[in-house]
Amino acid sequence: MNNFLNFMRESVTNYHACLNIEKILIKNNFIKLEENNYWKLDYNKKYYIVRNDTSIIAFTTPIKKTLKGSNIIASHLDSPTFKIKPNNLINDGHYIRLNTEVYGGPILSSWFDKPLTIAGKVIVKEEDKIITKLLYIDRDLLIIPNLPPHLESKVSKGMEYNLRIDLLPLLGIEGSLTLPEIISKELNINYHDILDFDLMLVNRQRARLGGYNNEFVFSPQLDDLSSSYATLEGFIKSNNNNTFNFYIAFDNEEIGSMTPQGADSPYFKDIMTRIYNNLNYSIEEELILKNNSFVLSCDNAHALNPNHPELFDQNNRPYLGNGVVLKYNANYRYTTTPTSASYIKLLAQKAKINLQTYTNRSDLRGGSTLGALLISQVAINSADIGLPQLAMHSSLEVCATKDIIDLVKLSEEFYNNVR
Repeated sequence: MNNFLNFMRESVTNYHACLNIEKILIKNNFIKLEENNYWKLDYNKKYYIVRNDTSIIAFTTPIKKTLKGSNIIASHLDSPTFKIKPNNLINDGHYIRLNTEVYGGPILSSWFDKPLTIAGKVIVKEEDKIITKLLYIDRDLLIIPNLPPHLESKVSKGMEYNLRIDLLPLLGIEGSLTLPEIISKELNINYHDILDFDLMLVNRQRARLGGYNNEFVFSPQLDDLSSSYATLEGFIKSNNNNTFNFYIAFDNEEIGSMTPQGADSPYFKDIMTRIYNNLNYSIEEELILKNNSFVLSCDNAHALNPNHPELFDQNNRPYLGNGVVLKYNANYRYTTTPTSASYIKLLAQKAKINLQTYTNRSDLRGGSTLGALLISQVAINSADIGLPQLAMHSSLEVCATKDIIDLVKLSEEFYNNVR
């Protein structure tokens, strides 16, 4: 559990999470491939690809040519937050605030009155070359202050927030500082060399155990870094050299996945085709492989909130600590079918873990995830699973330690299976 907590603490943005996953892969002897170079793949090897510093695909090749298909688990690395605009300082002569815009669908109220900081990617010029640097300002830098109920009674009764007015973080008092100057000081570079950036707000309250018996994890970005880490651990632990195994951590799921590094793009389909072609599979063999393959879309699920059980289906309501969730939807916003669910249930029995089921309450519209988008790009049998969690899209979320362990076991069993 310490490794998981450290991963969550250090993965302050999708950029940092991707780099931390890359470090784990390198430690386990995976070879990096560049998309803009020729590949020379071999059997019984381990490889990975990074795109845009925020999305990663790792895979292992079988010991010999096979048509047994691929085991694929996909999750995502991005989380709802606030991104910093290019021209970003608002100085009224007394207070200095940052100009931000929302990314994804955060619970706005959860971002107030918490110590925040800035993190992300900075692009700099070094001797006429473009260099990427990751930034994390390791201090309590910002806060978004609430109004007191004496001035606005709706604050304590439920207020509708204006993103342009209410959610701008306070950086300082007076002064003439600029964000490039702050960045350059942190990175020890000349601020004139900063070309651009992708920076966002980060909750300084990082991952920790909670609950009377330490049965909970309290952390930002559990959706979906907890699934990304647990499935990676299962991937690393597996020892199947009879099939292709794929681990995928996409970016931009929270905004619809329609980016070159998202699930709703040809990204994974192109990578699969390139691998099979490089290993001399014919088009027909490639199609047979895909038909024999299976995708697990792994994105967290809503656990029952004990304060509002009425918002959940009366029969399909997961609980924290009661196992990995198998997600169903009649309109296939989740990709689980009776056939794919049966396969996962058998794997769960072999892994000796419990499975729960989730469906939306019939009169409520639920969320969606990357599974349906991914298989619209590459038609493969699929099921949707996830860790049960509370407070999804809050700046601080909750899951159970036991469920993380169970997801690692299920992932390892999935990767070790040959259909």
